[in-house]
Amino acid sequence: MSLDYKRTKYACYSSYFTMASAFCLPPLLFVTLREMYGISYTLLGTLVLVNFCTQLTVDLIFTFLSKHFNIKNTVRIMPLITSVGLIIYALVPTFFPGIAFAGLFIGTVIFSVAAGLSEVLISPIVAAVPSKNPQREMSLLHSFFAFGVVSIVLFSTVFLRVFGHDKWMYLTLFFSLLPIITTVMFTLSPFPDMGGGENSSSAGKTKSRRTGLLLCLMCIFFGSCAENVMSNWMSGYMERALNIEKALGDILGVAMFSVMLGAGRIAYSRFGKKITLTLLFGMLGAAVCYLIAGFSSGVLPAFIACVLTGLFTSMLWPGTLILMEENIPGAGVAAFALMAAGGDLGASVAPQLMGIVIDKISASDFALQMGEKLSLSAEQIGLKAGMLVSAAFPILGIAAIIAAIRYFRKVR
Repeated sequence: MSLDYKRTKYACYSSYFTMASAFCLPPLLFVTLREMYGISYTLLGTLVLVNFCTQLTVDLIFTFLSKHFNIKNTVRIMPLITSVGLIIYALVPTFFPGIAFAGLFIGTVIFSVAAGLSEVLISPIVAAVPSKNPQREMSLLHSFFAFGVVSIVLFSTVFLRVFGHDKWMYLTLFFSLLPIITTVMFTLSPFPDMGGGENSSSAGKTKSRRTGLLLCLMCIFFGSCAENVMSNWMSGYMERALNIEKALGDILGVAMFSVMLGAGRIAYSRFGKKITLTLLFGMLGAAVCYLIAGFSSGVLPAFIACVLTGLFTSMLWPGTLILMEENIPGAGVAAFALMAAGGDLGASVAPQLMGIVIDKISASDFALQMGEKLSLSAEQIGLKAGMLVSAAFPILGIAAIIAAIRYFRKVR
């Protein structure tokens, strides 16, 4: 591999690392934003929905219209879009506190566009770079996102503790500078031939490829569901259901979940060979973790199960991309965009479904009766029920992976 393509890979790694700021920084600031600007939790939750819906929209646009975009130029300006979004997110509420939510909304839309572009375009770039072990490169790429999350959580926690929560805008501005480095790296790096429009269109020409893409779409949807229910609800579950102090739960729980996420991807990049077995093992392990978290009456087993979910779900998203690359060579940007859409849909739907289950069960007579028997509150029963229901996602994922394995084996 040439030195130039090494720079291209490093730029992709940097892009995934900095993309983490668009996902995990806003939730870390929710309490601060509520206290400083009086923004309700409902509106703050709306920002999360806007984030994923914007990314999903970008995914769908590239699924059908990727051939109309200049991929190289889009990738090079993509990090700058992240910077602009974070700067607006930081400065508008500060200078215009009366319209703070409007500034947060606009900033969220802008950096979510960049996050969606990153999901769609970075993976096919890495897949197209000549490599002796493309599976290793894909797994390593996604590990940088996980370690980006860990770094941002730890750095933000220390910064806000030392300088105070009222200085949150300086923290956001700092993270807005990092993507500029990525832009410089992409500008100085060549791009491999990704076969943009031709491969994208050919991926949908035959029934065989359409069926294969549909099965991969199901796999990544359920894998994303399994990962994102826990990543979104772990903090609340540990605080409310397990009675673990929030700061401790966030550092030992949420951060360790991301460490496990990254460790699993690093491990596969070094030692992994059979992606189908890895996907099946991951789905099975995630299902067991959700069941333990829901059924366990002890704090420690439930805590460990929550953290280990990160390890078991670590390869479900990148692993599906590897599965697609192995069985649908040269799938193209549109196929990667379709996979990103499936993953983002899972990340949007599953945590919302968990919230609905928690609310419904917590308000039921069943929760009151079970709570009296188990010495738990109705809310705790609702949270545990949500974990049990969420076990359905990896279980259905097992069925989807088995169907994909059988189909691709039949086609071969």
